[in-house]
Amino acid sequence: MNSVNWLIRILLVFFLSHFSFAADTITLDHFIQDNNDGVMIVSAANIFALGFFSPAGSTNRYVGIWYYQIPVETPVWVANRDNPINDTSGILRIDAGGNLALFQGNQTLPVWSTNISIAGSGSTFAQILDSGNLVLIQENNGNAVLWQSFGYPTNTWLSYMKVGFNLRTGLNQAYTSWKSSDDPGVGNISFRMNPGVSPQLVLYKGSIPVWRSGTWTGKMWSSLPEMSRNFLINVSFVDTDDELSFSSDWKDSSLIARYVTNETGVTQRILWNNASQSWIISYSIPNDQCDFYGHCGPNGYCNPYLGDFECTCFPGFEPKSPQTWLIRDGSGGCVRKSGISMCGNGEGFVKFPHAKVPDTSGVPAFVDMSIGLKQCAEKCLSNCSCMAYASANSDTNGGVGCLTWHGDLLDTRAYTETGQDLYIRVDKNELARNTKKGLLQKKGVLAGVIVSSASVFLILVIFLRCWVQRQRRGVLTAERMKGKNIINFTTFEDSLGEKEFDKSTGNGDLPYFDLSTIAAATNNFSSDNKLGQGGFGPVYKSGQGVQEFKNEILLISKLQHRNLVGMLGCCIEGEEKMLIYEFLPNKSLDTIIFDESKRSLLDWKKRFEIICGIARGMMYLHQDSRLRVIHRDLKASNVLLDAIMNPKISDFGMARIFGGDQIEGNTKRVVGTYGYMSPEYAMQGHFSMKSDVYSFGILLLEIITGKKISSYFPDSNPSLNLVGHVWELWKEDKAMESVDSTLDDSYSSDEILKCIQIGLLCVQEHAAHRPAMSTVVSMLSNEVTLPSPEQPAFLQNESHKDDEISNSEGTKSLNVVSITTMQGR
Repeated sequence: MNSVNWLIRILLVFFLSHFSFAADTITLDHFIQDNNDGVMIVSAANIFALGFFSPAGSTNRYVGIWYYQIPVETPVWVANRDNPINDTSGILRIDAGGNLALFQGNQTLPVWSTNISIAGSGSTFAQILDSGNLVLIQENNGNAVLWQSFGYPTNTWLSYMKVGFNLRTGLNQAYTSWKSSDDPGVGNISFRMNPGVSPQLVLYKGSIPVWRSGTWTGKMWSSLPEMSRNFLINVSFVDTDDELSFSSDWKDSSLIARYVTNETGVTQRILWNNASQSWIISYSIPNDQCDFYGHCGPNGYCNPYLGDFECTCFPGFEPKSPQTWLIRDGSGGCVRKSGISMCGNGEGFVKFPHAKVPDTSGVPAFVDMSIGLKQCAEKCLSNCSCMAYASANSDTNGGVGCLTWHGDLLDTRAYTETGQDLYIRVDKNELARNTKKGLLQKKGVLAGVIVSSASVFLILVIFLRCWVQRQRRGVLTAERMKGKNIINFTTFEDSLGEKEFDKSTGNGDLPYFDLSTIAAATNNFSSDNKLGQGGFGPVYKSGQGVQEFKNEILLISKLQHRNLVGMLGCCIEGEEKMLIYEFLPNKSLDTIIFDESKRSLLDWKKRFEIICGIARGMMYLHQDSRLRVIHRDLKASNVLLDAIMNPKISDFGMARIFGGDQIEGNTKRVVGTYGYMSPEYAMQGHFSMKSDVYSFGILLLEIITGKKISSYFPDSNPSLNLVGHVWELWKEDKAMESVDSTLDDSYSSDEILKCIQIGLLCVQEHAAHRPAMSTVVSMLSNEVTLPSPEQPAFLQNESHKDDEISNSEGTKSLNVVSITTMQGR
């Protein structure tokens, strides 16, 4: 019996010598054979593995590289992406010529091969490195690397990988999407470098550009503002006779991160969260509407910080089609105003700071690194065809080099802090208007200084008088309020610990109003001034707590976006805590969408605009604003509608501010609204951007169906809520039956089905599977292939007395306490 055991052990050792589980190399003697038992080779530090796999939903077999210790199988490279094997007979080995090759069964021709000419003596072997790079090495030749997978990327960009060109060999290192989530074949979305006069990174759909990085400024790409902050990545830009490339690596080597160009039409930065054991999307390109290539057409520029319409014409230009601009479509761009002379007639340049400079590949553009910015202006002015100029390298002292454009200016946008100074050629009249404007601004500053100086004494007198009156009023108030629990505070602190608000001065541009001022404006809170009864609008006494009130002031005063409610000021006096908002005449979305008599006022076109507006507002909170904000209470009643039904997200009392690259958090105090809360937040207190995505998905389905999340459906399954009802219809290909009947024929079935699918993707149970808001915006704006949604969470109705909940600190049970109920004063 012992001899039999020893024989088994010897055979097992022989077997493992040919099918190595732990080694990181493939040699002539050691190969990988696909037999569905997990045979692979693993890098030295157990970071990456190479072997056979099948994508979810497919039986085809591929050779790929994936993260070895991450439980979610995540391929980062695929060898035979367009030549799958339809059984488990695949063998990956070193062939007779020294190449690494993949064979199927007994076939003599390889399915895939490194396919290089190998000269000289010495055997070869393949090795998987801890970087994720698969290399083919020749022994007895200094272990020279003959081939590497990093030179032939698929859809994933890892640290130290490059995008660009080897000018000596002609190798183009570009990243291309999979065809679909279950087919790693070469898709039609690609991320590559365009050489041109000034290299640029471009995201393509087929041959059509979707996003452009702008020019390399010396330290960063001009259209990636995050690179100017405390960037977590070391970058390398190489521009030599042999190579033109860009690469990066993470400063924190313990961070597991990758960039993926996916089939939905975006490139995303994805981080592994060990606590939740899931992938988190932390950044996407395109990132907002102004990121989409040519969004405002030729000679127009995109400014996402404008209140009404993001597209504007450059000075001296006017919309090519005023009619389309009226409906907020700027894709036709702008044309030069008629009757303008632009050659030798006193023209000059207007400076546009913080710009993403125009595309250098679509029109004649030239670079001259031998001159500076002053000489660049002279050179451009002397050439009548020169329309604009900028520094070719703006990160050096004063800028180096001259970059000029000699035709239409395409794909330009504005930033608040980053970007480059762009100088636009204008005629003498336009130049005079802009010069006058600048002089008026300077005179205004001077006048302000004089007036301020002359008023110092008067202000001091007024201040002293107000102080005396406040002290007297304070004594009287103290006498009246004896025995009551009064909360008084002068300075607020945000969740980052920074002092942000002083009631004596306001918060930056946020005015502070005395209670007497508000009382006068509302006729002492007269019922005649309540919304719905005429007058200036409603006055409410909020039941929210002090912390929620602090958040509301801190957040909204810092956030500016056309799809966020605007705050005009605040009042904190005694027990009174009031916020003064802009007037929005159409109330909140729930008052229309859930009203049988009113929701017919919203046809599909308007509902789709509302959906897109909410999505853009949430994307701004998550990625584009000065702060990274998680709303935590997105719902129909917290979306207000202006006079033209433009949606504005409101109620930031429960929001959380994140700093730096933080993307998630945990809390013991769960607050929010049943039905809109994601499962990981409701059950575990874990919240992230994906928690807001879940709430957006619920809201999206409500807008489409005209039904509340808590609605009952007695004709189908009375235990199901709205998500469960839509999910069951979706599985049966009957999703159109869930559409609000009041929409009649105002919609496109394909567009509504796409929106339903996006809604179901947003409410998937696992946070990692939900798309980021930037991806949602891209899905809504573009014709893309959407992945199939998985089963959502919370399919059945739950009975609760109140919508809003709060979980007290340190407890495990949910206390059903309303904290956002409004009472008319």
